[in-house]
Amino acid sequence: MMKTIRLRIRRQEGPGKRPYWEEFSIPWQPGMNVVACLMEIRKNPVNARGKATTPVVWESNCLEEVCGACSMKVNGVARQACSALVDGLRQPIVLEPLSSFPVVRDLAVDRSAMFERLKKVQAWVEVDGSHPLGPGPRHSENLQAFRYELSRCMTCGVCLEACPNYHRRSPFMGPQPLAQVLLFNLHPSGALTGDRRLEAIMGPDGILGCGQAQNCVRSCPKGVPLTRAISVLQGETVRYALRRWASR
Repeated sequence: MMKTIRLRIRRQEGPGKRPYWEEFSIPWQPGMNVVACLMEIRKNPVNARGKATTPVVWESNCLEEVCGACSMKVNGVARQACSALVDGLRQPIVLEPLSSFPVVRDLAVDRSAMFERLKKVQAWVEVDGSHPLGPGPRHSENLQAFRYELSRCMTCGVCLEACPNYHRRSPFMGPQPLAQVLLFNLHPSGALTGDRRLEAIMGPDGILGCGQAQNCVRSCPKGVPLTRAISVLQGETVRYALRRWASR
């Protein structure tokens, strides 16, 4: 008897449309992940009842848990579909879009809010031209390791899905852009504009919106030290506010 994989997928034809559930049954193959299952459905879009349907829409890019594009809820847990191996999942495998972002269609969501907040906090290092500047200042090994951990963020949105303070009715920007503020403030050139980033996170949508639930750091697929970053930034923003007050 042929081994099969059963999937239950929450579908939605577009923004504002009524969601519905559809089940699929596909042949099992060794080493399959959730993305491979969705590709099989796309080859032959027929649901478990044998009725022809539309292919399921989702996003993916790198297929090696680096780009963050294939974020979705798998059996109720936000994670990357490319690293969700079928053999380790309970069936039927339930797939849903992230609830913290507007649905574009089916499992694809609009994550542009994350990128807009990266713009707000100026998550980049300004460079004065492309001429060679010579070697930069030396960093301690501990600082190098910490900055590398922060740089592993792939803007997948999983930490925002896990955060109880981040939702569509809340102004809180979430832990992801906050950690990037610290990453670029720790850069020798980025530190020159560090006060701008601190200003950007001191509003009602900034660091005060964190409720210290620590769900973000537990859910991050890349192990970014989000709570440590937020703790450091809390001290930095207090010191910056005192400096600003003293200079009046």
